[in-house]
Amino acid sequence: MKHILLAALLGAALAAPAAANDSTAELAAGGLVLTRTDAIVMKSEDLYISADEVRVRYVFLNTSGKAVTTRVAFPMPDIGGPEFFFHDTNIPGGEDPANLLAFVTRVDGAAVRMDVEQKAFVGDVDRTAWLIARGLPLALHVDGMVERLDALPPADQTEAVRLGLAIPDEYDAGRGWETHYNPAWILKTTFHWEQTFPAGKEIVVEHSYRPATGGSVGTIVGSPFMATPEWAETRDRYCIDSAFLAGVKKAQGKSEYPPFTEQRIAYVLKTGGNWAGPIGDFRMVIDKGTPANLVSFCASGVKKIGPTTFEVRKTNWTPDRDLSILILKPLPPVE
Repeated sequence: MKHILLAALLGAALAAPAAANDSTAELAAGGLVLTRTDAIVMKSEDLYISADEVRVRYVFLNTSGKAVTTRVAFPMPDIGGPEFFFHDTNIPGGEDPANLLAFVTRVDGAAVRMDVEQKAFVGDVDRTAWLIARGLPLALHVDGMVERLDALPPADQTEAVRLGLAIPDEYDAGRGWETHYNPAWILKTTFHWEQTFPAGKEIVVEHSYRPATGGSVGTIVGSPFMATPEWAETRDRYCIDSAFLAGVKKAQGKSEYPPFTEQRIAYVLKTGGNWAGPIGDFRMVIDKGTPANLVSFCASGVKKIGPTTFEVRKTNWTPDRDLSILILKPLPPVE
């Protein structure tokens, strides 16, 4: 895997967590479980990722010789975590507690009615039942979430903090000392539906959605924070190399901090391996938004196909890692 510098000039598109690959699944006692099928192959996957839209088109073929009905699942990006309420994150689905990113699925051109499963996690621990027992919504982005936590009995508030579900926010806003509770769990959402794959016939499944947008006011790249352990994690996740750093340094000049904001996109590729065999033909297009953008990600065989678009193609490919994209947006000039 290698890094590619997508522009000689500097800039960035809005970016955000993106979603995941299709997978087979089953409804078990504990909820939806991703599974593997050897009856259906993914002949092709055509993936487009930008800050404004994510689109993916699959072509499946049932090679078993008889019709197969199975549950198809599409895990959405995780929403939440300890820092969620301290960052400006736009949720395109607004107040919809389930369809956070205006997610749409079509099979052979026809819209599909999907079921949804949502769970609340802290780390690897499922805390869904705790929240439901106290009448709290799992969708921590909806309006009034802090007020709902503030209204819990003190014993529940203490336990929520102990379990990592809430973070106390203490301050004096001119009315005396106040304590409020911000939600800190991770919301995991998976759309799923039952699909019949006729024997020997290709089925086209298409998804589209608008990724949530957000980011930081600065970047660790080129900053004094490169001396911290977080830098090594960032460097490895996005395959940042000397060419990318040189571009940042050129714009930075003699300033201590680079003149960028930092944006990120994450896309889960590995669940595509739950179908029989590798992906026959894989094509991915990354659109960085404007020709002035700097972006770094891990991929091989990247080809520039337009002023803002870059293409990766694979044949008989099994993803072995998920995709992380780092985009830097230059700060506007100071007037």
